[in-house]
Amino acid sequence: MEVSLAVTGDFLISQKLLRPPGYRELQDLLGQADVAFTNLESLFHRFEGIPAAQSGGTYVGAHPSLVGELLDLHIRLVAWANNHTLDWGLPALFSTAQILEEAGIVHAGVGEHLAAARGPSYIDLPQGRLGLVAACSSFPPGARAGEQRTDAPGRPGINPLRFSTAVEVEKEELEALQRLAERYGLLARRNLRARLGFAPPIHEGEVPLEGMVFRSGEGRGLKTDTHPADEKGNLKAIAEARRQADAVLFSLHHHEFSTNPEIPADFIREFAKKALAEGAVAFLGHGPHLLQGIEIYRGRPIFYSLGNFVFQNETVLRQPADFYETLGLGAEADPGEAFEKRNQQGGFIRDPRYFETVVAILDLEGDKVREVRLYPVELGFGLPRPQRGSPTLATGSKGRAILERLQQLSTPFGTTITIDGGVGRIRL
Repeated sequence: MEVSLAVTGDFLISQKLLRPPGYRELQDLLGQADVAFTNLESLFHRFEGIPAAQSGGTYVGAHPSLVGELLDLHIRLVAWANNHTLDWGLPALFSTAQILEEAGIVHAGVGEHLAAARGPSYIDLPQGRLGLVAACSSFPPGARAGEQRTDAPGRPGINPLRFSTAVEVEKEELEALQRLAERYGLLARRNLRARLGFAPPIHEGEVPLEGMVFRSGEGRGLKTDTHPADEKGNLKAIAEARRQADAVLFSLHHHEFSTNPEIPADFIREFAKKALAEGAVAFLGHGPHLLQGIEIYRGRPIFYSLGNFVFQNETVLRQPADFYETLGLGAEADPGEAFEKRNQQGGFIRDPRYFETVVAILDLEGDKVREVRLYPVELGFGLPRPQRGSPTLATGSKGRAILERLQQLSTPFGTTITIDGGVGRIRL
């Protein structure tokens, strides 16, 4: 099977895309590929659902007609397990699934129970079959899909890849933490939960505080590990897809990083390699909203984060009361006013990295990748709010600067990106 695959980052849409110079060339680039992929970080609905008590930020919503913008860019394969999937409850989840299916878009990572959310989806091409398994490690409570039982139904939601976080400290530091915890009763509630059977016991040499475990160790610093059952389940799904398809993609939506948002957390790096070893031809990361480096493992690419591809998180038509409350606004405030206040406090609009990305074209031969080509894309940093977030090919010095930054991010992983004629190349 010889296939040309175009992959992009987060697709967060709330209005029709602009068609500035460079959009048509971008559209043609995606159309020339045999299949184009994105992470859909939007929900197609009419705000008929009940908003969740907690969201990943903006409560996303796009009119169902905007699925046409995916089709206009020739995107037929999407992951949508992310921190916004349950923003407006189950009605928006089911609405989005129905609209994607009616549009003929293959989707993965979300389902009516865990088996459906974790199971592979397949897109059949004239050259062969491509499988997709999609998961998320960053999500609010209640978004995780649940398993079916003979005596109880499963829970609709996303396919999770949970993780644990620990801080390894020196022995003296841990002892000081233990003294503070004992003096001020910081572990009283946790100990009670353990005695009642609602939490695991506290192990010797560990101090769990606010969901984070401090322990003595030689590593020193923040350590993250995947949840064993989620790791096993996702690797099993990849293995199943490998049996049923000519090539398999694994997609992960994540927000976790080490000490720098451009550097992925340890558990992501470790799991990405396991996914490729299990048979995935590429690991497609997204979620941090900016580019992270590319690593090559066993001749296969790991895109730790492809950044934003469409980023219209400021023009969603409605937000629930919880969103306004977080910003210190009352019932009289409007959505535009709330987004304006958030931007005044900081937000994405002050950093151009959130408006720069690449489209990666992968030339597949069976389950091998011959070459990766990287095309720089910009999303209108500095433009007025209604114009920000639409993608266009970046050319000239702007395009080269995006590729050079990706070069720098990829160098620590041992990846060489050559730049020629405004296109980055990784030869495998």
